[in-house]
Amino acid sequence: MSSLKAEFVVSSGKPDTFPSDRLPEVAFLGRSNVGKSSLINALTGYKKLAFTSNTPGRTQTINFYRVDEQYYFVDLPGYGYARVPKGFTEQWKILIDQYLQDRESLMLSCIVLDTRRGWMEKDLDLKQWLEHYGRPYIVVATKMDKLNQSEQERGLRAIREEGVDPLPFSALSGRGVREIWQVITKTLQSR
Repeated sequence: MSSLKAEFVVSSGKPDTFPSDRLPEVAFLGRSNVGKSSLINALTGYKKLAFTSNTPGRTQTINFYRVDEQYYFVDLPGYGYARVPKGFTEQWKILIDQYLQDRESLMLSCIVLDTRRGWMEKDLDLKQWLEHYGRPYIVVATKMDKLNQSEQERGLRAIREEGVDPLPFSALSGRGVREIWQVITKTLQSR
């Protein structure tokens, strides 16, 4: 996997600063601190490509990473973080909505869930929104390494109750990287 070339391109707070080269995009969405950056880093094989932080709500812009000069991984701001001023959350919502709704190059969205927490209201809102607009998505269940076997099974079962089969992922062991890549590659090839 590390034979990939991946680079940070731009951090955008407004749609007119999004990349304009029309390369296909895979977006990563989820609550703050569910492991979106760790997932992007594991998929690209670069440990520090996407900024990881123990402070939720760090990513307040949309970050674009160009992979192999052929497509983008797009890290969207985490939602549901309370310590951000009210005005900020509204701006984020508008920015994320504009991106998801208007971005023609968006091929696939990855809803990233912490397996320990499962679906929360905002995740379900996002899932319904993507379904409503006919946007293809997958669900990635992160932090598998923080659970024992029975907790993993319970967490995955709870996620499946919403009619989706999550792809289990662990940043520590690399579990799920190959399966997630298979879906991404298939989606990009079907373009």
